[in-house]
Amino acid sequence: MRHRVAGRRLDRTTEHRTAMFRNMVTSLFRHERIVTTTPKAKELRRIADKIVTFAKKGTPHARRLAHRDVRDVEVLQKLFGSIADRFKSRPGGYTRVVRVGRRPGDNAEMALIELVERGAPEGQEPEGKPAERKAKAEKPAEKPEKRAAPKKAKAGKK
Repeated sequence: MRHRVAGRRLDRTTEHRTAMFRNMVTSLFRHERIVTTTPKAKELRRIADKIVTFAKKGTPHARRLAHRDVRDVEVLQKLFGSIADRFKSRPGGYTRVVRVGRRPGDNAEMALIELVERGAPEGQEPEGKPAERKAKAEKPAEKPEKRAAPKKAKAGKK
């Protein structure tokens, strides 16, 4: 019986599993969206949510704890900067797992794991306020004016 045994083994040794999840969580925070197998995504969700909670605290101790798993300094700065600010008012549930089908090679079920409130891509600012963007999306595009029908050629000389 597996009473009080949390986590998935994923048929890997402990060292391999921890290294894999450290790499995956770093990639998740760098790209804010990754595609992996469904069991890995569900397990990664637990780790990523804890690290975002550390980032929200923002203390030096929380930064050290997050640095255990996220070893990339640039990603750690992004995590404690823009990502922490984005999730300040959210009380949990920072990631979303969406199933995307099966992998062609081995028919493994694949999933996309992403941060819930994704920012605009680097270098792009969203236009206007959210209400304005929504109104712009709902407004149908204006149709161009109809052009005159092309004139038919005369059936004169052959």
